[in-house]
Amino acid sequence: MAAVARLNRSRRAALLLLLLAPAIAVTAAESSTTVVLLHTSIGDIRIAVDTARAPLTSQNFLRYVDAGKFDGRTFYRVVRSRDGSEGLVQGGLQGDSRNAFPPIAHESTVTTGLSHVDGAVSMARGKPGTARGEFFIVVGTQVTYDGVPNGGDPGFAVFGRVVSGMPLVRRILRQPVSKEARNADMQGQMLAHPVTLLTARRMP
Repeated sequence: MAAVARLNRSRRAALLLLLLAPAIAVTAAESSTTVVLLHTSIGDIRIAVDTARAPLTSQNFLRYVDAGKFDGRTFYRVVRSRDGSEGLVQGGLQGDSRNAFPPIAHESTVTTGLSHVDGAVSMARGKPGTARGEFFIVVGTQVTYDGVPNGGDPGFAVFGRVVSGMPLVRRILRQPVSKEARNADMQGQMLAHPVTLLTARRMP
């Protein structure tokens, strides 16, 4: 009888573990992301930073957040499709190298498995390995920004996604642009009235 009781207890324990497994999986998934609140002059954007799949790029972004480097900065640039419905919104230090941390190595989407889909958050850069304190949010699917395997175009480094506030991102994308630009490549992309990023903070 004692053996039967032990067997029943084992079966009950196994059943309980199976019932708890989905909850354990969800908790593990949640712990692999850090939510950051971008409080702007026109509303809030929340992004989930994927520290598990893009650890290097995520830690770089969070380092700027924790140091308050994004506070008072702006979303200042947009790149739009012909009809204006898709593109990207860029923000960050806007070339302020004095307040930037050293650049980081490139973390390709080929390695991370992430992609430039609607709401993806990615690092802006010049050459690979020069990313510092600039990032952009994708509107629509822009997989041409992904890396190419086997030595092709390395693309850009996705490190998170917007979990709330995409209507606000699309609103920024539609803002009027200035006739002036720092260089010819950015002609027609600089916002006439940049949107202020008041604070960037990790959420509990």
